[in-house]
Amino acid sequence: MNSITLITIIGILAALLLLRRKFFSGGSTMEELKSVKARGAALVDVRSIGEYNQAHAPGSRNIPLDQLSSRLKELDRAKPIIVCCASGGRSGMAKQILEKEGFSEVYNAGPWQKLLEL
Repeated sequence: MNSITLITIIGILAALLLLRRKFFSGGSTMEELKSVKARGAALVDVRSIGEYNQAHAPGSRNIPLDQLSSRLKELDRAKPIIVCCASGGRSGMAKQILEKEGFSEVYNAGPWQKLLEL
């Protein structure tokens, strides 16, 4: 394997790791989330009702992902929104839905436990 091939492979792996972090593990940094929460962001947990009832972050509101589109009126479009779930997948989808519906400031925290650190 020549050095150009090795450098290309390393570059591709680095890009894949960054994409994984951005879209599946909560794309927002803790510093960013803390700043947004301090500005009054709504905390939205998109897990199922049962998951939310087992444990959730104080101050978060449960809007399951499958109900999000029909419950948009419950959210203030003027405020930032931090979405979370169990691992980051559903909150990533929630972020896409909210942005498609015109919400301009949506952050994916990934796992709901991350909100405990804010």
